[in-house]
Amino acid sequence: MNVRALVIWLLMAVPPALAQGYAGLGTSAEGFAVPQRGTPLVFPRDHGAHPDFRIEWWYLTANLKAVDGTDYGIQWTLFRSALAPEDRPGWSSPQIWMGHAAITTAQDHFVAERLSRGGTGQAGVTLQPFAAWIDDWRMTSTSPAGIDPLSQISLRASGLDFSYALMLDAQGPLVLQGDRGYSVKSDQGQASYYYSQPFYRAAGTLYLPGGPVQVTGQAWLDREWSSQPLAEDQSGWDWFSLHFDGGEKLMGFRLRDSGDGFTSATWITADGRSEPIAPGTLKLTPLETEQVAGRDVPVRWRVELPGKGVDITTTPLNRQSWMATLFPYWEGPISFTGTMSGKGYLEMTGYR
Repeated sequence: MNVRALVIWLLMAVPPALAQGYAGLGTSAEGFAVPQRGTPLVFPRDHGAHPDFRIEWWYLTANLKAVDGTDYGIQWTLFRSALAPEDRPGWSSPQIWMGHAAITTAQDHFVAERLSRGGTGQAGVTLQPFAAWIDDWRMTSTSPAGIDPLSQISLRASGLDFSYALMLDAQGPLVLQGDRGYSVKSDQGQASYYYSQPFYRAAGTLYLPGGPVQVTGQAWLDREWSSQPLAEDQSGWDWFSLHFDGGEKLMGFRLRDSGDGFTSATWITADGRSEPIAPGTLKLTPLETEQVAGRDVPVRWRVELPGKGVDITTTPLNRQSWMATLFPYWEGPISFTGTMSGKGYLEMTGYR
């Protein structure tokens, strides 16, 4: 089956409202499970797939550095999207899988995408042992028995001009975002289940056109699932994961709508204690835009969290970090200075 035919087959049953919100994420959740406040997350069970929810992802980013001091960033993402709240074997499965991988340098942004229909074995997630994959892209647990499967993982992906192989070792605990893993996304009450592993120490090799590069650094894994993560008037989001040089971390986002938008955040101490930040407290201000793929995209930001003394300005490693994928977006490594300094990642969706 050629690529165009495969894409048509994958998407032929997708609801027609794909333009509502970003990638259709503001459409109805009718028939699917929806997150409920107070539902405890259970591990390792919730590292796996939740086919009764409409959308889910395993999303890892890493800020890396070579021996000579050169900065790099990598992304590895596996998305699951359901056409119906069930699963069936073979090509009749309503589950769609999509993978994104990227390496970002100051000069280049290498991107690859993979697509699969569920039920064929081409993509999926298993718990014992833990593995998430699409084709030969794999996130695989290397943790000893009795340890959380995501404590130690190996990561591999490749594209036409790049590949990478990394080993990740968690130096802190899993972090539940929002209210014990229940993350509100709008004033209307849309929400997701959301947790992170933001404490990975990373090491491995990037394979680029100029040759292999040995790298070390920090990585952050986000796990999220829902059935209607956006309200009808929300067009996309600006999402930050920040590693402060002092050891603290911050997850924060703004969901854009017809008004001031909806912001939320989680403050994470160096020893892994998390503190949810009330909606509207985090202030995200675009400072400078760049023409990216024919769009005006804000690439420098002011991030303010007064209660924690955060007033920083972010700078992208590469302003043209555009993911020219089926549902395109901006994703790339950033650095920041101000009252605190460090590195992180920025994702921006829904810019047209």
